[in-house]
Amino acid sequence: MKVEISVPEVVEIFKEIQEQPERIFEMIRVEIRENVGEYLSKLMDMELSHFLGRERYEHGQGDVNHRNGSYGRNFTLKGIGEVQVEVPRDRKSEFKTQVIPRSKRYEDELRQDLSFMFLTGISTRSLSMISTRLIGRKISPTEVSNANKELIDAVERWRTRDLSEEQIKYIFLDGVNFDIRMDGSIEKVPVLVAIGVTETGQKLVLGFQAGDKESAPTWREFFKDLKKRGLDGSNMVLGVMDGLPGLEKVFKEEFPKAKVQRCQVHVARNVLAKVPKKLKKKVADDMRSIFYASSKKKAMEFFDIFKQRWQKDLPSAVKCLENSIDECLSFFICPEEEWISLRTTNIIERLNKEFKRRTRPMEIVAGENACYMLLAFISLRMELHWKSNPIGKVRNNLPFFKEWDNKKFTQKS
Repeated sequence: MKVEISVPEVVEIFKEIQEQPERIFEMIRVEIRENVGEYLSKLMDMELSHFLGRERYEHGQGDVNHRNGSYGRNFTLKGIGEVQVEVPRDRKSEFKTQVIPRSKRYEDELRQDLSFMFLTGISTRSLSMISTRLIGRKISPTEVSNANKELIDAVERWRTRDLSEEQIKYIFLDGVNFDIRMDGSIEKVPVLVAIGVTETGQKLVLGFQAGDKESAPTWREFFKDLKKRGLDGSNMVLGVMDGLPGLEKVFKEEFPKAKVQRCQVHVARNVLAKVPKKLKKKVADDMRSIFYASSKKKAMEFFDIFKQRWQKDLPSAVKCLENSIDECLSFFICPEEEWISLRTTNIIERLNKEFKRRTRPMEIVAGENACYMLLAFISLRMELHWKSNPIGKVRNNLPFFKEWDNKKFTQKS
């Protein structure tokens, strides 16, 4: 079919473009969508011809199947938007096109993009609101959730992966709370998290599991699950935690060769909670002398001074620190260059902060699987960052510090 445009029509088009320059791009997009829709329709028509074994209007012998018109439907393509296509039918309803399967409303690459945007911090509601601008068609929150469901199996395989090849020497433990929609109501659900440190100083997320972080039996089940997946505790040296009720006792029973390192920040907070405001700075300075001493012997000497100074005026604060002092100083059995990373649970707190930051736009997480999916994505992203920051090691990409680490650094150089 030949399309002819008169001179007055051309002039009118250019006038419109001069008044609204952006109209030309809209015209191009419309033209592209129409052409793509026609192309896909013709492709499916050829597919039906191959299925029937003859071309249009060609007669067959015997009891043969025939064409039976077509029906219109929409399909969304990445970079193009929503296109209208005509899907051909046969009389016996045996033909099923593979070009655009009946169950699909947009191409796989677009589904992957939606999932990636969701994982990087855009809620399903926000994605639905901006989808028309992004892909040319409004996507409902339910469609975004359905697109994400295909990630669940992959996440579960990663979350329950084999750990037998990982030689873990330190483990950081904590729990973080999420508001999760469960059985029609919003529940605050704690998720237990474990980060391991290998013999080479690399950090990795060993696992996370929903459960009561205040419950000793829940932690025991968490540890047993890690062991079933191959975690070998025979070479574990230290477990770093913040003194959750029952956690230390269960950890010692499940990993008898490892010592407990209680987070010094949490202990300091507990002590300072028992100190009047005007004395907090002085007490904090004295505790810092203990925690950052050059050896355990020196730390205990500073602790004795602390007791003598504050026993009379702050007996409750002194007792609080005394109850935790041994567990606060367990890190001294490790290499000195690793002390700074082992005094506190900062490593796992940083991960928990990322968890909270990512889920804040959502306010409510839509179920346990959605929570696991987000945590897996954040964990893998954090592990990429950790690869260049092993515990106790100098970053290889900083030549200045490499020389220092190799004993070549001097004041003169």
